Amino acid sequence: MTAKLSLGIAAAAGPDLAERVAPAAEAAGFHGLWVNDTPGHDALAVLGAAAPVTEHLVLATGVLPVDRRTPGDIAAAASGLPTGRLVLGIGSGQVRTGAVELVTDAATELRERIGARVVVGALGPRMRRAGAAASDGLLLSWLTPAAATAQAARAHAIAPGTHVALYVRTAADAAAVAALDEEAARYAGYPAYAANFARLGLAAADTVIRPTDLGDRIGAYCVGVDEVVLRAITPTGSVDDHLRFIDAVVGAVA
Repeated sequence: MTAKLSLGIAAAAGPDLAERVAPAAEAAGFHGLWVNDTPGHDALAVLGAAAPVTEHLVLATGVLPVDRRTPGDIAAAASGLPTGRLVLGIGSGQVRTGAVELVTDAATELRERIGARVVVGALGPRMRRAGAAASDGLLLSWLTPAAATAQAARAHAIAPGTHVALYVRTAADAAAVAALDEEAARYAGYPAYAANFARLGLAAADTVIRPTDLGDRIGAYCVGVDEVVLRAITPTGSVDDHLRFIDAVVGAVA
């Protein structure tokens, strides 16, 4: 494998879980901890719990919606985090008109304000092109290995130094497969994601990793991008579930 391997959790998992799971991920050799921001839960607060209990683990958000969190708000919330390890993933949220300009302007302002790396969460080709040019990289999601490789190649052609990370929903336990399928079906129902799946000719269920092919599938994804973020889908969402997830991934890729 060539890509870096990182762990992804939901902000709803909370700071207490991050405080327990982040050191285990670092000890297991994961590159980073990505926390996806969700309504009512703050990814930066969750990363704030992970920061003091880790030394070199990258701390990343995937993604902060800039339609409801301004660059000034994000900068203030991130002020206590180590900028050398921080990656701010940002996205357009629910805005549709002017989304590309809103996100690229926010990326420019955040890089000036904080000095941390900024990556753009992008689905469509216009956002991917603009994000690759205006930020430090892209955060892709819901792609097959072949589609991810193709999109990463186009981003690298635009900006050779850009960093392409890919979120992949992953279940390492058979008891989590139903939750994984439910997550895929939910995203397939969102209009923006449904349009993107149709544009690419993909089904959401084909863009995830299941326990039966954990190691092979991780390897396939790691060929074409710079970083693979395994967004952990677990049976109950507990700390122990996440620790078992880490162990299963380490065993699968060993």
